[in-house]
Formats: sequence, structure tokens, C-alpha cells
Amino acid sequence: MTVGTRSAHWRDLPRLAALERQAHPLDAWSDTAWWAELASPRREYRVAVPDAGAPPGGDLLGYAGLDHGGSTADVMTITVAPEARGQGLGRRLLQELVAAARAGGAEALLLEVRADNAPALALYDRVGFDHLSTRRDYYRGEDGPVDAHILRLLLPAGPAPTPDEKAAEVAR
Repeated sequence: MTVGTRSAHWRDLPRLAALERQAHPLDAWSDTAWWAELASPRREYRVAVPDAGAPPGGDLLGYAGLDHGGSTADVMTITVAPEARGQGLGRRLLQELVAAARAGGAEALLLEVRADNAPALALYDRVGFDHLSTRRDYYRGEDGPVDAHILRLLLPAGPAPTPDEKAAEVAR
């Protein structure tokens, strides 16, 4: 299997929504929310697919979204299918969002992450995100509310990194 990534397409919506419900059963985005996300000119979504040459509408292993908001971009979501976790796919999707934010002229990348999502917190720490603040009781959890940590990655100005530099940066 050759895992590939590509831009999300409207034909991916049924699989995006299904994977969202599977991965986030307590606070999944609705089908309508997904349509709005893909229709927004400020949003950019990438999907991970099990076959690099597969057309839109097939199986998805994960997805990631970015809001291009000028000097500050926001990670909207990064989700990896349960069966594909632990293989570096979240890191790869994050790497693509960092590159897209830089290419769009962003000076910083912000995100919110559940306080109980240890694998994501470890990834963001390795990449160099800094903790800015905490939103108390932001998410729903099985045992009650869960805090959200607000994190920021500064994106230094300069030429875009080469693919090798991007891989080394995310691998840190």
C-alpha cells in the first residue's frame, strides 16, 4: 500500500463525515459543517488515502484542515483513522499544513487541542508549538468536560524550506 495525500474533494464528503463520526463521536462535525468547510475560500483540506493514485470518493486514512487567516493561520482539524494511527500520518498531515501556512504568508500557526489527547500533544511539542492558554471545559468528554489547549507555532520569514528541510523540521 502506498499512502498518498491530496487536496480534499467534495466527493470525499461521505468518507470525511463518516471518519469524523468514528474518531470524534461526542463532537463530530455535521455533514452541513463539512460542506461549509470545503466551500470556504479560506479553508484548505488535505486527505490521506491508502493508494496515492486513488480518485476522490474512496477510502480515507485521515484528513487535516487549515484556515488561511492572513498573518495567522489556524489548524482546523487533524484526524487519523484509528487503524492508521502510530504510523506518522498525523505528522505528515501537520507537515503539509505548516508548509501551506508558510506558502500563504502566515507568520504563525494556531490550534486548539484536547487536553486528554496525549499523542497529539506530544506531536505538537516535538514540532515546536508553544502553549498560549487553556480554555476550560471546551470539549465534551465521556466523563465530563475536557479543556482545550491553545498552541502556537511561529513560522519564521524567509524562503520556503525544501522538502528535506520540511521533513527534518517535523521529525524533530
